[in-house]
Amino acid sequence: MTDKRDVPFTLEKLQAAFKSGELTCESYIDAVIERAESLKHLNAFITVDWEMLRKAARDVDQSGKAGEGLNGIPLCFKDNIQTGVLAASAATKALAGNISSASVVAERLLNSGALVGGMGNMHELAFGITTNNGYSGASKNPWNTERIPGGSSGGVAVAIAAGIMPAGIGTDTGGSVRLPSALCGIVGFRPSMMRYPSEGLVPVSHTRDTAGPMANTVKDCRILDAIMAGKNDSAIDEVASFSSIKLGVPRAYFFDNLDPEVARLSEDALKKLSDAGVTLVEADIPNVGELDEACSFPIALYEFMQDLPAYLTAHASHISIKDVADHALSPDVSGLMASLMSDGAMPESVYREAVNVVRPKLQQTYADYFSKQGVDAVIFPTTVLPAAPIGDDETVELNGERLPTFPTFIHNTDPGSNAGIPGISLPIGLTHNGLPVGIEIDGPFNSDERLLSIAEALESVFNFTQRP
Repeated sequence: MTDKRDVPFTLEKLQAAFKSGELTCESYIDAVIERAESLKHLNAFITVDWEMLRKAARDVDQSGKAGEGLNGIPLCFKDNIQTGVLAASAATKALAGNISSASVVAERLLNSGALVGGMGNMHELAFGITTNNGYSGASKNPWNTERIPGGSSGGVAVAIAAGIMPAGIGTDTGGSVRLPSALCGIVGFRPSMMRYPSEGLVPVSHTRDTAGPMANTVKDCRILDAIMAGKNDSAIDEVASFSSIKLGVPRAYFFDNLDPEVARLSEDALKKLSDAGVTLVEADIPNVGELDEACSFPIALYEFMQDLPAYLTAHASHISIKDVADHALSPDVSGLMASLMSDGAMPESVYREAVNVVRPKLQQTYADYFSKQGVDAVIFPTTVLPAAPIGDDETVELNGERLPTFPTFIHNTDPGSNAGIPGISLPIGLTHNGLPVGIEIDGPFNSDERLLSIAEALESVFNFTQRP
């Protein structure tokens, strides 16, 4: 398999090829493994077991169920999602070899026939957006191997974009599914909070963490979402009509200080949508930046120091949070943990204000915006700049300035995360130097099915089919 087009790469096409007998699961898995080995330099995976995967493929062929549900389809799971099959170490040394029972989302996917294709490399402990990991190495963007793939679900995005795996599951706290999807030219969906159970994920923040599907198409994300949410998939074929779609365009904050190429491609995308009959409503979300800043880090940093020890007690009782901190090998993560375990700990009073007062204000602000403007969703560039060079861990260049890397990349994805609303990133094109750019739509809380049906309509307008 020397080219991504050699075999079907959407879930639907794989299902059809398996059912028709055009492809056996074992022959497909052989091709997947061959491609993975030929692209090992991308460092997409932290753990694989090819012989186990081959055996699982043979078992599917022998069962005669290939093509039913997800039978025979391998998924790349981010390394902080327990599968019960391969270790989930959150790409940190202290948790190496940690095999626990499957998370609820993984269990639902495996019960539908999915195979554990491998565990995707990630930013250590999911605390960053570069996937430049001092323990497991840097994952490389398949469009330009000197660039980051984004994070923290970077390895999953690489595996999909490079044509190794047809789809995968990441986690998203402040943008960790949507960011790498945007930077690698694929689709990434963050659901409404609590749409999927969170048991069995190595946590950052119970208020903000969620799993999320990543794939080549919106339809594939819809197939995975229905299974992960335990929903009837009867609605996944509905695609919104252009004339029924109203999108808010919040230029203040979300369109501030954009890289020129991101700005160009975003404006082109908005024009295409308008020409297709989508109604665009130019209206800003009041105080969204201030509200987001006041609740973002206070919630994540305080809850991390409560949630990770609780997880360790339940799943790896021989390991303490001090063990994790002492063995963290990425300078940014090690430094952050050292700070949180000493004078830099987030005060509980600041956390309580953030989670009980500020976050509800942010949620109400979004609810009021959707209601008052009469829009289905808001649309904005997923990231304000394309993929940065590997090594730009502390600062990144944007419009002639060096700015802090982490807050710069999560600038647009973070508010929706804190509000707990659904968001999906779609690829819209390449910069002049060949780097993907994504656009995001965020909808009201629990509007997931409508948002996905809108996203599939938008995808047909953007028609991004290029591959690295």
